[in-house]
Amino acid sequence: MPVTVGPSGQSQPSCFNRVRMGFLMGCAVGMAAGTLFGSFSCLRLGLRGRELLGGVGKIMMQSRGTFGTFMAIGMGIRC
Repeated sequence: MPVTVGPSGQSQPSCFNRVRMGFLMGCAVGMAAGTLFGSFSCLRLGLRGRELLGGVGKIMMQSRGTFGTFMAIGMGIRC
């Protein structure tokens, strides 16, 4: 398969690199969203200390995986 060349003479990233970058961007967005929504919901439940950190961490990891997966799928469709 020929290598595509961009306007400045540099080769374009492969499809795998694009999907991986989409996953990493989705993970970053998911961690930020999980921090905001997780801390709000855990504080609303009245959690404090270790329970608060555990709850927020769990929600952060769940949203990280969800956002990362959907961003990777989206970037894969665009390839």
